[in-house]
Amino acid sequence: MSPIQGDADFNHPSYNEICTRLAGRDLLLEEIGEPLEVLLPFLQAGHIVMRPGLSKSGKGWLCHRCLESDPGLFAAFSCARCGQVCTYCRTCLEMGRIDTCGVLFSWNGRAPLPEGTASLQWQGELSPGQQKASNALCRAVADGTELLIWAVCGAGKTEILFRGIEDACLSRRRILLTTPRAEVVMELLPRIRAAFPGLIVKGLYGGSEERFGYADIHIATTHQTRRFRDAFDVVIIDEIDAFPFSYDPSLKQAVDKAAKSGAARIYLTATPSRLLKKQARDGKLPFIQIPRRYHGYPLPVPTLKWIGNWKKALKKDRIPPALLAWCEKKTSAGVPVFVFVSSVEQAETAARLLAEKWEGTIGVHAADPRRHEKIQLFRNKKAPILVTTTILERGVTIKGAEAAVLGAEESIFDEKALVQIAGRVGRSKDQPEGDVMYFHYGKTSAMLEAVRHIQTMNKQGSNAHGE
Repeated sequence: MSPIQGDADFNHPSYNEICTRLAGRDLLLEEIGEPLEVLLPFLQAGHIVMRPGLSKSGKGWLCHRCLESDPGLFAAFSCARCGQVCTYCRTCLEMGRIDTCGVLFSWNGRAPLPEGTASLQWQGELSPGQQKASNALCRAVADGTELLIWAVCGAGKTEILFRGIEDACLSRRRILLTTPRAEVVMELLPRIRAAFPGLIVKGLYGGSEERFGYADIHIATTHQTRRFRDAFDVVIIDEIDAFPFSYDPSLKQAVDKAAKSGAARIYLTATPSRLLKKQARDGKLPFIQIPRRYHGYPLPVPTLKWIGNWKKALKKDRIPPALLAWCEKKTSAGVPVFVFVSSVEQAETAARLLAEKWEGTIGVHAADPRRHEKIQLFRNKKAPILVTTTILERGVTIKGAEAAVLGAEESIFDEKALVQIAGRVGRSKDQPEGDVMYFHYGKTSAMLEAVRHIQTMNKQGSNAHGE
């Protein structure tokens, strides 16, 4: 980042530090790390502006950090700061309380400019499909337009981004790469840093130590974008269809607030929503489709296998024999095994029972405080089986892993979730094949649609390869 020079008539020893901390941000006083007395000269000179945390909006309230306005998501409390009854926003409470007597601080002075070296160090070669998407992305970045990249799981979406990121940074534009889940942020961070060692790349997620400060590229969960305002020239949303982004309108508002006017917006997904598909096919949203994986092999087609009343079996502390036999076959061959289940209780029970036979088996779910550590154990082959809820249906890549769904008929396993789970398998060029098993107590339309989806992508990919 280039040094920031204050105005000729305004010099302050903390100018650079405060500018880089506040530029493009909406922060509470305690997040800035300086007392109000230090900020007063900046406020008086107009370099920092304050806005109320909440303001009246019609018959309710508007939160100026997350833009929440649903009356049901605000609550009153007795405020120790002002000694009166205040209202606070519940939607972004986990990021620090925003209330009626609180304020947000933003930078209004000269913005810092990136000074990192944007030279791409990745030496790989893009497939024809990847190259086509990369070219389209570079055009969208240059023109400040929208683009949907609809690419199968394992198409190599991260590598597709590299040239567009390089172009943006060479023209001194700030980049936000955002995704709904922390696991995906942690997966992307080392890859982007390795590709661009000369740039400042920071990861923002709950518990991250890099939540504040300036960067050329921010890789953030969509929740963390609530702290930004008019910050980014290029916004890339990975897994745009994923929970919770696809279900929480306030997260879309937060990403919109983080983007500058006229910012390029890139959307990545293997399983676009019906709305995105319609917008693309109606010509309202430019898109490019990649139906083939980067290594050229087809997507593994799932096998559907009936296993009877598996819930009853779990209650009796038994794993269905068909799943046991499959796990035995895979683990004896040294294959890392994902077992997906539909609830936290099932994850804990199945992990405990499988660990009795396969020592080191672990279970994870969204509320597990050790989930990042456990994923790393599985990645390092310290755990033969990882039992997980749908928290790991996307974004996490384990070389050579194969996957089973226990209870694939459960409603949480819709077409998109089942396609994404299948996408965990066969991602490596060295190991492009593998089993995907939907163990069920009755077929569902979602299972059949997932299989058709994968078969259709394979057919399109084969046709594209033959052109």
